[in-house]
Amino acid sequence: MRKLLLKLVLNFIALLPLSLVQIIGGALGILAYVASKHYRSLFRSQYEAVVKSHHLPLQIWRAAAASGQLFSDSLWIWRNPQKALELVEVQNWNVVEAAISEGHGLVMLTPHLGGFEIIPRVLAQHFPATILYRPSRQAWLNEVVEEGRAYPNMHFVPTNLNGVRQMTRALTRGEAIGILPDQVPSGGEGVWVPFFGRPAYTTPLPARLANRNNTPVIMFTAKRKALGKGWLMQAERLQPLPEDSNLAAGKLNVAIEKAILGAPNQFIWAYNRYKHPSGAELPPSN
Repeated sequence: MRKLLLKLVLNFIALLPLSLVQIIGGALGILAYVASKHYRSLFRSQYEAVVKSHHLPLQIWRAAAASGQLFSDSLWIWRNPQKALELVEVQNWNVVEAAISEGHGLVMLTPHLGGFEIIPRVLAQHFPATILYRPSRQAWLNEVVEEGRAYPNMHFVPTNLNGVRQMTRALTRGEAIGILPDQVPSGGEGVWVPFFGRPAYTTPLPARLANRNNTPVIMFTAKRKALGKGWLMQAERLQPLPEDSNLAAGKLNVAIEKAILGAPNQFIWAYNRYKHPSGAELPPSN
């Protein structure tokens, strides 16, 4: 029943113009902020600490609305990939072409920012992309998400050993792989390094995969433009990441921070980036 209901909602969203979907998403984002004390506490503490430490304007309501729009954008992109592609302004594509032409594949990093779901679809227009994702614990929801994300030239693999092996094979073939670098890894799979000044459990996987064969690593963002106007997609090639896991994860977090500070209101601040996953060692004491 829940699966059918969610599919109906997705089909309804697909019929609406992006501007209206973003208005609805923004309203739901503000509602979540107002209605849930836990959501509000987590959101405000993380968002406020970052913008204040970087002397940026505190725009709680805009950020709360943008958080809802992050999800509504994703749903609309799933159901309207061709329309969404027409609304993307791509900058620095020469950086991507130069990287992929080296023949070692491409490690694509896409933080939860703006319309991040459109990024792999843009790349899939040019070459195959294998995307690492964490399956939902609820089978019915996972099925709906996989169906929504499905797109030609895009292959999703789970965050397990088999998924990593498939990504390694994709790089060997000179293809792209995609990783959400701001997601907290499972216990035993990450290291504690600073993220906006606080210890955050961080995956060193992008460096491990890239360093196997000198694979280029590019940080992508898709910043939301004016209401209904789509997204500005930008690419920045990172310097080679160190072999040391802690140093590599630290460099990765610096790059993520830079991407977020380019559009701080559009990040997913309600996600607990500083949680302690089960099985992970304790974070270092101050």
